[in-house]
Amino acid sequence: MSGTSEGPTPAADLDRSAVTESNDNASPRTELLTALPTEPLTYHSVFTAAPLAMAVVDREGLVVNANATLGELLGSEPGALAGRIAADLVDLASDARVWHAYREVLRGRQAKLRCTRRIKHPDGQSVWAQVTVAPLTGHDGPGTVLLSVADISSRRELQARLRHLQMHDPVTRLPNRTLFFERLSAALEAESYEQGGTGRIGLCYLDLDGFKAVNDTLGHRVGDRLLTAVAERLTRCAEEAGRGRASAPLVARLGGDEFALLVEDSTGTEQLADLADSVLKAVQAPFDLSGQRLSVSASIGVVERHAAGTSATGLMQAADTTLYWAKADGKARWTLFDPERNAHRMTRQALASTLRPAIERGEFTLEYQPLVCMEDGRLRGVEALIRWNHHQFGMLTPNRFIGLAEEDGSIVQLGRWVLATACRQARRWQLEHPGEPPIFVSVNVAVRQVWDSDLVADVAEILAETGLAPHLLQLELTESAVMGSAGRPLQALQALSDMGVGIAIDDFGTGYSNLAYLSRLPVSVLKLDGSFVRGFQYEGEGVPPNPADEIVVEAMIQLAHRLGLTVTAECVETSAQAARLRRIGCDTGQGWLYSRPVPPDRISGLLGVRV
Repeated sequence: MSGTSEGPTPAADLDRSAVTESNDNASPRTELLTALPTEPLTYHSVFTAAPLAMAVVDREGLVVNANATLGELLGSEPGALAGRIAADLVDLASDARVWHAYREVLRGRQAKLRCTRRIKHPDGQSVWAQVTVAPLTGHDGPGTVLLSVADISSRRELQARLRHLQMHDPVTRLPNRTLFFERLSAALEAESYEQGGTGRIGLCYLDLDGFKAVNDTLGHRVGDRLLTAVAERLTRCAEEAGRGRASAPLVARLGGDEFALLVEDSTGTEQLADLADSVLKAVQAPFDLSGQRLSVSASIGVVERHAAGTSATGLMQAADTTLYWAKADGKARWTLFDPERNAHRMTRQALASTLRPAIERGEFTLEYQPLVCMEDGRLRGVEALIRWNHHQFGMLTPNRFIGLAEEDGSIVQLGRWVLATACRQARRWQLEHPGEPPIFVSVNVAVRQVWDSDLVADVAEILAETGLAPHLLQLELTESAVMGSAGRPLQALQALSDMGVGIAIDDFGTGYSNLAYLSRLPVSVLKLDGSFVRGFQYEGEGVPPNPADEIVVEAMIQLAHRLGLTVTAECVETSAQAARLRRIGCDTGQGWLYSRPVPPDRISGLLGVRV
């Protein structure tokens, strides 16, 4: 039997072999265990070696102990921080809300404080830090707190870069619309609470004239270069305007070819006018872009007002409206906001938005002005004049809303209502006064009614419905509308004339005055514009009448008569005017001498009598 018999392995050998085998196939857990220090971990050792800057602070706010990381962050030895006021080290007292919350944590009334502070290093640099203060129990006595400070400067720098990209236009590098409105809102809010400034704010809102043509013909790359060059010139204008002042105007690109210059603490409209002038001159100077010479202009809306009671939206709406005025007035100019002009625009918008519903609600009515025979002074007809009984603006005359109706097409519906109402009323007068010669009714017709509706069919239907004879209806069109008639409008006028309806040219002598047209158009009446009649001198003024006025009117009347037309003179206001018109052969007169526009019942009293 050998002396080296096989048997159980001793425990020590078993343990050693297990460790050896384990080391041969070392796992992360095993390596972690072997890397642990041989001495036991303590709170103080972890606190001292921690990569996070920390300090233990007592209930009085004094530093009890600080680790090396905090000392390095503050540029001081850790031991030198002991006994210092913790709030001073991390600037907690400069903000009232932060200071109150910090005191509440020290007193045990608040669980935690977390804030961002800017800490100054002894070398002059600043560090953005996130400061956390929380109760610390079980160490360094009751009532102590742990103050930790994390350097977030890199994160803040990244956030600042991202914000800059988010708030600036990538093409021109100017502040974009978002940053502009942020600054505008902040300026308005500051003006509401601060007493040191002027309490006013100004804005130049500009748009490049013809920029779209540059983009379309030369391409977007050239367009972007032009925008960049414009931005540089605007920036120089702002810098020059800001010399000697607290700050220069903010220049921003709001989108497309729209820019804005915001003036905080403005001193009045003169300052904004000077700025707008300099901008116009700067933009109008030729641009040399990679060998291409371009010339553009700008339209600028200028607004300057008290900041109190002004909102960012209200200021921009005023600027946008004024910019529109500048373009409508001819471009390449600046226009100052005009409250009265804006009030008119607002009224116009209010009327336009309520026009169609007003037709459906029956807010319109007709008044009638007599058309009087110059020979015997008797009523021959009436002109129907529409009125709008507006719930907000009162009784409105046609010049306030007819243009709007023509723009949005509601003139077709409104014109049909006027035609039907006037014909119905003329027939009613005829039935109520069978012993008197029937009077005709004259109705104004817009060109759009001829184009956008079947006017001939409408007239035929209304005449049939009301029973009014066609010769008792006269349709008035302006001279500019009739003289250029061709195609469908001319066919419609001819069809109406063939039907027996009278066609009158209103305000004759103010438009084309192309007399050659008169022989080819189905016209039966000329209504001389009131400016001719007003040219007659009044008796008793001591000023002799101008013979030329009477000669011109007499010539037109004679020409009309030779063409088989009758003539009505508008705006007859005195008996002297009526006498001269009668002497030179005018057929009919209309004006305040006879009557202002009146309701239908007043016309009934004029039938059969001299007016």
